[in-house]
Amino acid sequence: MFPTLRSTDNWLDNSFGDFFNDNWLAKPKATTPAINVKESEKQYDVEIAVPGMKKDDFDVNITEGGCLEIKMEHKEEKKDENKEEHYLRREFSYSSYHQALILPDDVEHDKIEAKVEDGVLHVTLPRKAETAKVQRKIDVI
Repeated sequence: MFPTLRSTDNWLDNSFGDFFNDNWLAKPKATTPAINVKESEKQYDVEIAVPGMKKDDFDVNITEGGCLEIKMEHKEEKKDENKEEHYLRREFSYSSYHQALILPDDVEHDKIEAKVEDGVLHVTLPRKAETAKVQRKIDVI
């Protein structure tokens, strides 16, 4: 389970909170996305909860060390159509996530697939077909 990140209070937060009222500028809580890893005979499935994200928000790679690296970055800004240069509230958000998973030895790296569907990133890690182990005597010369 991933821990929840806690925001720390500082003098700037307190100043704005006192001036504008704490309820109006509620502090968002940052959390890491929920992740599931399933195993079957044919593959491993990684599922990460990413509501509101699009495929362009992701960068999925295999590192030189053989890890599955998942990066997510999403920026959003809600703009008022009011052309006045003075505003008291304007909302924007930024989300960033980075996770590296050590891949088992039986994963076929060249057949890994990823897709975003219904707010979930699905990464499919196909397993290598098990080859029959040959038993034989090795002569020592």
